[in-house]
Amino acid sequence: MHQASLTIDPAFRVAPVQRRTFGSFVEHLGRCVYTGIYEPGHPTADEDGFRRDVLELTRELGVSTVRYPGGNFVSGYRWEDGIGPVSSRPARLDLAWHCTEPNQVGVDEFARWARKAGVEPMMAVNLGTRGVQEALDILEYCNLDSGTHWSDLRAANGSKEPHGIRMWCLGNEMDGPWQIGHKTAREYGRLAAETARAMRMIDPGLELVACGSSGSSMPTFGAWEAEVLEEAYEQVDYISCHAYYEEKDRDLASFLACSTDMESFIASVVATADHVRAKLRGTKRINVSFDEWNVWYLSRFQAEQASEPPKDWPVAPPLLEDRYHLADAVAVGGLLITLLRNSDRVTAACQAQLVNVIGPIMTEPGGRAWRQTIFHPFAQASRYASGEVLRVEPVSPAHETAEYGEVPALHAVATHDEDVTTVFAVNRSTDRPLSLTLDVRALGVVRLVEATTLSGPDVYAVNTADDPGRVVPRANPDVETDPLRVVLPPVSWNVIRLAR
Repeated sequence: MHQASLTIDPAFRVAPVQRRTFGSFVEHLGRCVYTGIYEPGHPTADEDGFRRDVLELTRELGVSTVRYPGGNFVSGYRWEDGIGPVSSRPARLDLAWHCTEPNQVGVDEFARWARKAGVEPMMAVNLGTRGVQEALDILEYCNLDSGTHWSDLRAANGSKEPHGIRMWCLGNEMDGPWQIGHKTAREYGRLAAETARAMRMIDPGLELVACGSSGSSMPTFGAWEAEVLEEAYEQVDYISCHAYYEEKDRDLASFLACSTDMESFIASVVATADHVRAKLRGTKRINVSFDEWNVWYLSRFQAEQASEPPKDWPVAPPLLEDRYHLADAVAVGGLLITLLRNSDRVTAACQAQLVNVIGPIMTEPGGRAWRQTIFHPFAQASRYASGEVLRVEPVSPAHETAEYGEVPALHAVATHDEDVTTVFAVNRSTDRPLSLTLDVRALGVVRLVEATTLSGPDVYAVNTADDPGRVVPRANPDVETDPLRVVLPPVSWNVIRLAR
């Protein structure tokens, strides 16, 4: 058995836990909206057509913020199509996902759903096919009280009170050639700056997110962030990061270490933003909005599209409906640990997406909803991470991976809130348990409240509608209290809670 240790000291603070770390994402893609959050004919549907079972699971998941309506979808979206009487709303072609968008759900419906779910809405504007004026129009519609064309129209459409949306994304993945209205960094940076400047003329208190690279493997990565921020630094508050991971060629060891790439991605973007700050002699600091991240088997989707390209334009077809196994959940846990470890600069994040589309929640049209394996690490981290993020420097054996070289077997972080301390830990080893000893002397006299593990003999076990509890966190039986020692099974996500 491998041996590892870490020290917990409340003096080793990184930053406060950012509630926006636990954001999610709802895009008009596949069945995320239609038969996901919204299905008027469903047995659990409420008066607005929203599935109550999905609302309950969203609250249980602990989602703080939801980014909407895209994603690639937003770069061709005419937001006005989704307001007013549903019966008169036009259907439009969605070029991003080769579908037909019926516009039964729009900004007013989403705002109502967000209130019911208890989440903060995070709105994206179309800077692909549209620009400054359209961004101003939707801002006026959402946030002004009354007395103007758009604010009065919102009231006439049934939303008397403003939606009060504070956080806005200035487009989506504009570095990507697949994006409708794809631009160079200079073109986009200038447009983002002009849009942000105009939006602040209406509401100076907005929090605005500029598009960073859609992945660290993009050929323009680094240079894109630098050029965009040179144009827009003083007008924006965040630069975005997007990253997806999957197991390739049955290389489980590399997959479990994918958080190594996320850590490097964050460090590079932060360094670039701070370089631009120095170059421009700026005074404020740009933070990171990691507003798309997850495990996504993109190569599988691309192979399916190549073998059978879409021929028609369906409404809400099943797309990107990955069924997640135990190892996927452990990888997601590692990514959550990395986001928490960087809470001084990553102050917002969105797991993509919420329902059906690479989501922690799955639904059947007209039927059941259940928790995928990746639901559980997110829900536990959101529930138990509070107070301050603490820096822990684990002493751990390392092992070799094909993609990332030598990586520690243990990946961990802790949070501390008055009398409660929580450790989140992943054992990346594929075959050996890890005996973790915790030095808690700086906490004073503490007791172990709970130790759970998400693990099992089959790392490819999945949850289904018929067996939704196959992979769930369970009490860890292998615990000693003097000294405090917990055995972490191989390929496992672990939560250890202590209290005075």
